Amino acid sequence: MVYIWIAVLAHDYCCYFSPVASSPALPRTQLRLESLEDTHIIKGEDDALSDKHGCPAYVSPEILNTTGTYSGKSADVWSLGVMLYTLLVGRYPFHDSDPSTLFSKIRRGQFCIPDHVSPKARCLIRSLLRREPSERLTAPEILLHPWFEAVLEPGYTDQETGTSDQIVPEYHGDSDDISSFFC
Repeated sequence: MVYIWIAVLAHDYCCYFSPVASSPALPRTQLRLESLEDTHIIKGEDDALSDKHGCPAYVSPEILNTTGTYSGKSADVWSLGVMLYTLLVGRYPFHDSDPSTLFSKIRRGQFCIPDHVSPKARCLIRSLLRREPSERLTAPEILLHPWFEAVLEPGYTDQETGTSDQIVPEYHGDSDDISSFFC
C-alpha cells in the first residue's frame, strides 16, 4: 500500500504542481527517480501525449486504440491500477506471452480480482482500470478513496473480510503449477 500511496502522491505532485528533481543523497527509505529518459513535462492543463512506448503490461487501452493523442494523466492512472493489482494479487491483471493477445485483453478491459482482495481494494482497482479514460479517478480522487483512509490506520484489517491488503497471499501448491495465478 505504501508504494501505491507514494506513486499516487508523486503522480499528483508532478501532474498538478511541477516537475520533481531527485538527489543522489536521498536516504534509502525515500523514492528516487532512476531516469528521466522517458519523462514528459506537462505545462498547463493540456496533457495530450502521442508517444507509444513503455512496458506492455502497463499500457492503457486508449494508447492502443488511438492514432493521435491521449491523456497522459489518465494513462498514468491506468498504470497505477495495474501496479496496485499486481502488488495485491501477485500477477498482472492482463497477461499473455503473445503481445497481440495481451493488447486484445487490455483493449477489452476484462479482468478478475481474486476473493482475497478486500472490497475497498476491489473498488479502487475497478475505479482505476476503467476502459474509458474519463471514467477513471484522478490522482486527488484516488487519495480520497476509502481504501487509503482505511489502510492508513495502524493495525488495519478489513472488517468485511478479516484480511489485510498489505499481506502478500501465501502460495500453497506445486511450484510447477501456476494455474491458480490465472482467472
